[in-house]
Amino acid sequence: CSRRDADLMITAGEITVNGVVVTTLGEKVVPAKDVVLHNGQVLNLEQKVYILLNKPKDTVCTVEDEHAGRTVLDIIAEACTERVYPVGRLDRNTTGLLLLTNDGDLTEKLTHPSYAKRKTYEVTLDRKVTPQDMERLYSGVELDDGTQVRVDEVAYVLPDDARTVGVTIHTGQNRVVRRMFDALGFRVERLDRVLYAGLTKRNLPRGKWRFLTEEEVRMLKNDTYK
Repeated sequence: CSRRDADLMITAGEITVNGVVVTTLGEKVVPAKDVVLHNGQVLNLEQKVYILLNKPKDTVCTVEDEHAGRTVLDIIAEACTERVYPVGRLDRNTTGLLLLTNDGDLTEKLTHPSYAKRKTYEVTLDRKVTPQDMERLYSGVELDDGTQVRVDEVAYVLPDDARTVGVTIHTGQNRVVRRMFDALGFRVERLDRVLYAGLTKRNLPRGKWRFLTEEEVRMLKNDTYK
């Protein structure tokens, strides 16, 4: 869990150390000799795992719906024995970068709106994107719930293809890129996340995964990536 959730468990009296209920935050324990329980269940140290997946189309990020079909956890089933979960979500038909981990503190840092992590998508639309459309994306678009959002950057991916653009945002609303283009009267035909919090899918084919390097984990934790 996140550190915040752990604090709530401690103050609620759900944690014992060597049989004694602990309600003071910051209590020190020695893993080699102290026994820590949550509601009577022994807690053991778990190795932190960080997996970067290039998510293919027609897979879902849910970890709870047994009727959801193929999930991203099915793809990384052989990666580790630890229980990992997606950091944020990509909808079924959105492809690209997805981080999975069991690090609750890092998950909170990457998903909380106040941290505003950078995300870049390649978007293919049903018709050409004009300079006027780009200006509207820069100025701000009103979503279906009345929220005003704007892009940080938008540009053509290729000079001879006005239907495919790269869009960079910091905002984290659900399906925000699709909803922005919906508001402008476009239909999104393909949506691919190519950059997330400084991580790229370079040398990572679609449907494949890899562990993050120690340097990548350090940069994410130190907030070096934006």
